[in-house]
Amino acid sequence: MMDVMNFPSLTHIKDIAPRPILFIVGENTHSRAFTDTAYASTADPKEIYVVPGANHIDLYDRVDKIPFGKIESFLKTVLEF
Repeated sequence: MMDVMNFPSLTHIKDIAPRPILFIVGENTHSRAFTDTAYASTADPKEIYVVPGANHIDLYDRVDKIPFGKIESFLKTVLEF
């Protein structure tokens, strides 16, 4: 765990922008504050989608909670399909 704790994951967040980025976070997740911080640190185009009733782990394998439609529409928009 020390490697994870010592990794400054937001250090290079500005290098991602101005590429389109979609943040997906569960409504009931402990990492919501981190997602909000990362979202605030990036430039447009960006979007945040909160999955109602979901926690962090739900978004790994609960296919009923994973917002596939949102992901598809975001990609179609940013990739101009």
